[in-house]
Amino acid sequence: MMILLRIVLIALIAAIAAPATAQDKGTSTMEILRQKVRADKKLLVAVNVGLTGPQEKAFWPIYDAYQKDLEQIDKRLAKVIADYADAYNQGLVPNETAKKLLNDALAIEEAEVALKRSYVPKLEKALPEAKVARYIQIENKIRALVRYELADKIPLVK
Repeated sequence: MMILLRIVLIALIAAIAAPATAQDKGTSTMEILRQKVRADKKLLVAVNVGLTGPQEKAFWPIYDAYQKDLEQIDKRLAKVIADYADAYNQGLVPNETAKKLLNDALAIEEAEVALKRSYVPKLEKALPEAKVARYIQIENKIRALVRYELADKIPLVK
């Protein structure tokens, strides 16, 4: 499980932090990576939540909708990281820019919590509370690892 978690973690970081490169035709490398991350993460959840047949039928559509909504938050996070990188690479980050970046980052965290809260009742209709809690824990662990790696790689404001 730890190896799969590390693979998912590395792929998630790459998907969040790196911009997608467009190609003339076909699927971009980043899109292939995103699809792989989705499949690996789904496998990680499936293995660790322990769903029964009826639970699977009810859970996976909710999971897919949650991931789609989470993707929007990840896009916002990637934009804030890119904006910070631009500001950082220009030298000292002006106070106004630092304040805006901080407010944007806090808004993203708040949006993620609000998203979780909005999905818990939906999940509780499909799963027992213990499995809902376990699923949210798995999501939290994956996202905490991603944020740790991002924090480790992103320098402090200068």
